[in-house]
Amino acid sequence: MNTQAPSSATLGADIRALRKARGFTLVEIAARLDRSVGWFSQVERDMSDPSISDLRLIAECLGVPMSMLFAHSAAPAEELGYVVRAGARRPMGSDREGLIEELLSPDLTDDFEMVHSTFEPRSRMQTPADRPTQEVGYIVSGRLDLTIGSRHFTVGEGDSFRIKNEPYQWANPYDEPAVAVWVIAPPVY
Repeated sequence: MNTQAPSSATLGADIRALRKARGFTLVEIAARLDRSVGWFSQVERDMSDPSISDLRLIAECLGVPMSMLFAHSAAPAEELGYVVRAGARRPMGSDREGLIEELLSPDLTDDFEMVHSTFEPRSRMQTPADRPTQEVGYIVSGRLDLTIGSRHFTVGEGDSFRIKNEPYQWANPYDEPAVAVWVIAPPVY
């Protein structure tokens, strides 16, 4: 794991996008962090580099894994905000439940995010998600069992699905991984 502070090329914009997606004001987050509004505003505008401890607290306040704030990769200046190379995707979260996720979007400044998800064989989501989002997924390979609200589905290669402000849960009880591309609005990571 990288022990240095991340490159702030998009860190501030991502923090701002996450804060807004969760409906927090600058004042609310600054108060939660016990920092000044001016300092937090400078972090969001990439004018101040937060410490590792600051990043840990910011991630906690925004409900994201700290790895999300560390994973900014260096890209050529002409590609920043436009292109994400296959080897430079930002990992998100941990793989505790058997889910490996990578951000396909260049950053979190859009009204949506696109995520590459790999569901390991014999894995399942432990706690249903219930978030105020609209999500669309496309199964690239494998099969996945979904519970959306009270409905149960099995989706496979080439199938797509939508989750709209409903609790959902996934499971991959099969022997091969399932790979999906998800679009989530507003961004949650």
